[in-house]
Amino acid sequence: MSPLDILQYAFVVPNLDAAMHEWHRTFGVGPFLLNRDLQIADALHRGKPRAVRFSTAVAQSGSVQIELVEQHDDGPSAFRDTVPAGETRFHHVAIIADDFDAALARYADVEIAAQGRFGDIRFVYLDTSATLGAMLEILEDRPAIRAFFAAIRKAAERWDGDPATLVRVL
Repeated sequence: MSPLDILQYAFVVPNLDAAMHEWHRTFGVGPFLLNRDLQIADALHRGKPRAVRFSTAVAQSGSVQIELVEQHDDGPSAFRDTVPAGETRFHHVAIIADDFDAALARYADVEIAAQGRFGDIRFVYLDTSATLGAMLEILEDRPAIRAFFAAIRKAAERWDGDPATLVRVL
C-alpha cells in the first residue's frame, strides 16, 4: 500500500471569525480564504439526503492546510457526528485522490459518513473516527480543487502577516 499525503487538517469550530483570529494569534497562520454557506450538490449523510449549512475558512501552514468549519444549523451531519454544537474539535484529515473510485474501494470496509459534490469535485467523509480519532476526507483530483489549493498557498506566501487582512471572503 502506497502512502497517502495528508494535505489538510480540519477543525469544527462554533465561530469561524473567532477561530481564524485565534489560529493567527497562536500560530501566525493566515490569511484565511473564507467560503460562507457552501452549497453541496447530491449531499448525503449516512446514505440519506441531507443538506447541511456550513462555512469554511482555509489557510496554509507550512506544507499543510488548516481548515476551520462552522456548521450553521442543528441537523445531523458528518461534523455533528463527532463534534457537538458549541465545541471546537479536530474533525478530519483530507487527501486528494487521483482515482476517486479506487480510493473509495481502498476503504470499502469504512462507513461513509457524508458525500456530495462541490461543483464537479466529488468528496466523501469516511468515518475513521473510532480507529484514527478523526474522519478521512477524500477529494477528487480536479483542476478546480488544485487551483483552489494553489490559491491558498500563494496567498500565504505573499501575505505580510497583517491581521487587518487576515480574512479574504471568496
